[in-house]
Amino acid sequence: MKLFTTTEVAKILTVPRSRVQSFVRAGFISPSRNPGNKLQFTFQDLLLLKTAKALFDSHVAPKKIMRMLGSLKRQLPGDQHLSRVKVYVDGQRVVALDGNARWQPDSGQFVFNFAAQTLARQARLPRPAKPKNKELSADDWFERALELEATSATQAERAYLAALTLDPEMTDAHVNLGHLYHDAGDWEKAEKHYQAAAASSPNDAAPLFNLGVLMEDRKQPDKAIRAYRQALQRDPSYADAHYNLGLILEALGKKAEAISHLSTARKIYLRR
Repeated sequence: MKLFTTTEVAKILTVPRSRVQSFVRAGFISPSRNPGNKLQFTFQDLLLLKTAKALFDSHVAPKKIMRMLGSLKRQLPGDQHLSRVKVYVDGQRVVALDGNARWQPDSGQFVFNFAAQTLARQARLPRPAKPKNKELSADDWFERALELEATSATQAERAYLAALTLDPEMTDAHVNLGHLYHDAGDWEKAEKHYQAAAASSPNDAAPLFNLGVLMEDRKQPDKAIRAYRQALQRDPSYADAHYNLGLILEALGKKAEAISHLSTARKIYLRR
């Protein structure tokens, strides 16, 4: 059986060796070691790491990545079968595809494609900057926005804005709208809504975590570090914030603090 070194894996995935080692410390995979105590990766490990990297780059939470990789390993024990599997993000879901079927690794449920984009074009949502329909509450608009996210980001945006018109401090609407703008690359608007969510829910760490991810994408590590630290002040057990903060600190050469946060993240993940 072919085994890969850390250097070979890093080259194949086009990531630094430190990122491969971070994924191992986070518990994404558990490679074996040779007599010299060096990590050695199987073909399955390589594929799982490639999947983990793709999901992490798509802002899927590390704890969710761990759960999905574990499910994939249980569902697809053979290297030959696993080599034909692709994993990607579909709206709010993570979907596995092996050429014959599509399913959600975390639940095992099969996913059917009903051409949602086509249906979205056929359904037209009115522009509700200031909704005239008094029967619709902010919660109604929020629920509608959730349903629309998988089919039309533009219509979901309008629905979230309608909800915020009625309730300017609806934290979840700010967060979700921030996600939409974040994914679309409209980073200034995303930051505005993450900040608004953080202000409207002073005990909620999630908006600050999202702000940290945004600042990483904007190549502003100092601001990302500040946001993650603020998130951890609100919730010291926020594993994803520990993990992301650890990765940034590691990249900046702050090894001791990085190891501390990565170790804390892994302990929290394993307790769940």
